Amino acid sequence: MLNRIFTPFPVLTTKRLTLRQLLITDEHEIFTLRSDSEINKYLNRPLSNTIDDARNFIIKINENIHKNAALYWAITFSDKDILVGTICLYGFSDENENCEIGYELLTNFQGQGIMKEAVEKVINYAFNTIKVKTIEAFFHRDNQSSINLLEKVLFINSNKSDETNPELICYHLSNSSNNLE
Repeated sequence: MLNRIFTPFPVLTTKRLTLRQLLITDEHEIFTLRSDSEINKYLNRPLSNTIDDARNFIIKINENIHKNAALYWAITFSDKDILVGTICLYGFSDENENCEIGYELLTNFQGQGIMKEAVEKVINYAFNTIKVKTIEAFFHRDNQSSINLLEKVLFINSNKSDETNPELICYHLSNSSNNLE
């Protein structure tokens, strides 16, 4: 059985970053993430059209956290509490002891190692606190940035595509003593 009690919300920190709960005051950054065509080109979701769309998304996300159905962190720099990206764990299966990971980063913060740092911290939390055995990542087969990131943190190509969207491929990481500490 997975340890899915997300209250109080688990704030995670790294050398440079604080991963905290999404706030309504993040609405402008969430709007930018969810309306930027470059960030969303590999994501199968409608673009946000208004700040209200972003605000409603934040409310929905926090409801899912309250239900212990998902975790969704705002990625901020520890010395500056402004959202630069997000990372989430969702699709939990108690039966299979697994979940999925997803992430996105504002364009002007890409290429700085921020997401690798956040992903490593979230993997550690998923394995050591929630006690998942496997983390999966489904992403568009042309998203070379995600492939590179996942391979850097030791995810392996599962050689399977998503049943509902053959454009998506799956990578996975299993918990073992060789993984991040």
